[in-house]
Amino acid sequence: MAAPKKVQQRLAALRKEIDHHNYRYYVLDDPEIPDAAYDRLLRELQEIETNHPELITPESPSQRVGASPVTAFQEVRHAVPMLSLSNAFSNEETSDFDRRVRERLQVDSVEYTAEPKFDGLAVSLRYENGKLVQGATRGDGTRGEDITQNVRTVSTIPLHLLGTNYPAVLEVRGEVLMSIAGFAALNERQRANNEKVFANPRNAAAGSLRQLDSRITANRPLEFFCYGLGEVVGRELPALHSEILELLRHWGVRVAAETKVVNGVEGCLTFYRDIMQRRDSLPYEIDGVVYKVNRLDQQEKLGFVSRAPRWAVAHKFPAQEEMTTLLAIDVQVGRTGAITPVARLEPVVVGGVTVSNATLHNEDEIERLDVRKGDTVIVRRAGDVIPEIVSVVAAKRKKGARHFRMPTHCPVCNSEVVRLEGEAAARCTGGLFCDAQRRESIKHFASRRAMDIEGLGDKLVDQLDDSGLINDIADLYTLNKQDLADLERMGDKSAVNLLAALDKSKNTTLARFLFSLGIRLVGEATAQTLASHFGSVEDLQAADLEALQLVPDVGPAVAESIRAFFHEKHNRDVIKKLRKAGIHWPKPEVVNKSKQTLQGKIFVLTGTLEKMTRDEAKQALQARGAKVTGSVSKKTDYVVGGKDPGSKYDKAQQLGVRILDEAGLRKLLK
Repeated sequence: MAAPKKVQQRLAALRKEIDHHNYRYYVLDDPEIPDAAYDRLLRELQEIETNHPELITPESPSQRVGASPVTAFQEVRHAVPMLSLSNAFSNEETSDFDRRVRERLQVDSVEYTAEPKFDGLAVSLRYENGKLVQGATRGDGTRGEDITQNVRTVSTIPLHLLGTNYPAVLEVRGEVLMSIAGFAALNERQRANNEKVFANPRNAAAGSLRQLDSRITANRPLEFFCYGLGEVVGRELPALHSEILELLRHWGVRVAAETKVVNGVEGCLTFYRDIMQRRDSLPYEIDGVVYKVNRLDQQEKLGFVSRAPRWAVAHKFPAQEEMTTLLAIDVQVGRTGAITPVARLEPVVVGGVTVSNATLHNEDEIERLDVRKGDTVIVRRAGDVIPEIVSVVAAKRKKGARHFRMPTHCPVCNSEVVRLEGEAAARCTGGLFCDAQRRESIKHFASRRAMDIEGLGDKLVDQLDDSGLINDIADLYTLNKQDLADLERMGDKSAVNLLAALDKSKNTTLARFLFSLGIRLVGEATAQTLASHFGSVEDLQAADLEALQLVPDVGPAVAESIRAFFHEKHNRDVIKKLRKAGIHWPKPEVVNKSKQTLQGKIFVLTGTLEKMTRDEAKQALQARGAKVTGSVSKKTDYVVGGKDPGSKYDKAQQLGVRILDEAGLRKLLK
């Protein structure tokens, strides 16, 4: 009975789509869809062909391993075909595999070698008399590409086998991959050079190994692991797959340390659970484990189906990449004011977890991905990492999809959003007012180098915020004893102490006050310079960009950050409330260039000074134009050492940096 027309049409569509994705994956090294989506297409095709075997043709993707190689490399014909593996996606399917193996062998139990399934590029390495003479890709399983010059650059591939007594011809089969750390470093380098950023380690490894210029391959962090053999001539090998792997180790070929011999299906599943649990701590990515019948005579008896051995199966992990639809792009405001775009997704299970949101990092990342509302996207989740969109399936984009635009005003407080030159993140400028930033701004305001409010720690700030007692930093000075005593773990004595600390903090310096406001890019040294240059908050607030850039060490980015902060009425209102609450300072000494006797000199303070505090010494140095830093380097001009100076003193001696005691410092300041 002929298959229904709809079935035939679906079969034709599946074959066409799978061929297209094979080409993208094997030839271009630029897959459009994740492996899980490809596996579903292939499985649907196989089910139709199983139900209608008369429709199977030799050209069907189910009868092939990959795709034809491109013509840029010389063709290599594999003496022994490089076949693919059948997949198991559940414990039940793994049990079915074991049952079929036992039934065909007519035994009660089978010993397996269990190995991690690497997510890289399959290659064949041909050794003749111990020397590496050829490297090839898998290609379509029968014909691959000659990549000898490229594999010779991979440090973990031996150019000559170790020891003696190896076969005259030995074809080593394995996987070239990129470690997680190597992948991260490569992408960082690519971004810095404005070059292509890779979606995942597998794509990066494949793209690196198939470069026409082997010098590029040599600069990529590629690694190799062996998992089996192809052609062997001139020596009889052990009867067990596990013993062959041990022999290969002896000859200097790298084999995964996690490889283990197990008994029966329970041994397989125990191995699977163990590797699954350790997956996130492994230095490389794996997408499952592989079970292989250990005895070679049993492998031979089991034989092959059209594209895979009957004696092995890949037990896949839950997919870490999946396809779904991008419903919307929202923005979130972080505790430091960073505006982060967030993708709202059609819920999809990725890595065993339902994902409905994914980070888009920043505006540059959205532009790089060219992601738009309504797009079909590939979402990735590895371990505990926040899910992220790795690519867009451009072929599925609807007409009229619009580009995303970053909001010009904060969605929380409506303050202006600015992006400073040289920074990837856009930020809300309402630092003293924005609800999203309140806790962080209070913690900074109270810190020792800012307003130095003793007893106002992180937990108490969280309590005050949760209780609704404070809406901004100025509200700290409206707190009363009863408000504080009612808080958990406070009591009357703690409340009185905190109120005393708040009152004490009102007497400060303009430099400390400016630093305490948490203006982006304004650290202690810049705050001191601004205080000395302008002499008042009012004059600083009124300064335009040109006036700000007349201040030493204030460039365009710092000037824009200061301007944006004071441009917000909310921030100016909070400052007025702080002044009204009684915060005051002596008028700072305005910069007198004739007194800038230490202009440009770099100092480091270490140890305890007797006649002044380190903060006082720092202010005195800064008033004379010096810079005070926290670490010693060759650029340091002076290290001032007090009592118990520590390692900075030792490093200054090693580098030959001039060292002053307190008396020497006081003399220099005079």
